[in-house]
Amino acid sequence: MIERFFINKEDSLLLIIDVQEKLAEVMSVKEKVVRNICHLIELAKLFNIPVILTEQYPKGLGQTVEAIKNSLTVYDPIEKLSFSCCKEKVFLRKINENSKKKLIVTGMETHVCVLQTAIDLIRKGFNVHIVADAVCSRSKENWKVAIDFMRDAGAVITCTETILFQILEVAGTIEFKEIIKRIK
Repeated sequence: MIERFFINKEDSLLLIIDVQEKLAEVMSVKEKVVRNICHLIELAKLFNIPVILTEQYPKGLGQTVEAIKNSLTVYDPIEKLSFSCCKEKVFLRKINENSKKKLIVTGMETHVCVLQTAIDLIRKGFNVHIVADAVCSRSKENWKVAIDFMRDAGAVITCTETILFQILEVAGTIEFKEIIKRIK
């Protein structure tokens, strides 16, 4: 049971859900969330952690915000109409192809697409880590309800720096120095 709280570079995948132009426009904490997601992308690059990116109805909500697109090694979003990413066959195929059981989850909106995806992933047996300062909703109340809901359902609620340092494990490495430069 305690094992679910630990994240590691070998068995982890970073999931970025619907951080899109028109959604971001109405998020009061968008700069913080985007910055934290970019920190996690850098961590993923340093440790070869796979990244999966989704976009909800990009025709209407726009593409992923530029800062995240520019941070990614490859921009290859999974387009979707379902609120839960798990309702998209391409998404489930990519998740299963990577054979990772610990999913680091970020994105917008916490109480809709992030929540529905997290619940479906938990039901499928994945260990879901919700990065509370890398997800957001239009209202703080909706964000808080969703965080509590996901915790009650079995997700681990964490924050960006906790993920960064759990993966880093030790100070003094090249990777540690790269991450420290980003978060100072």
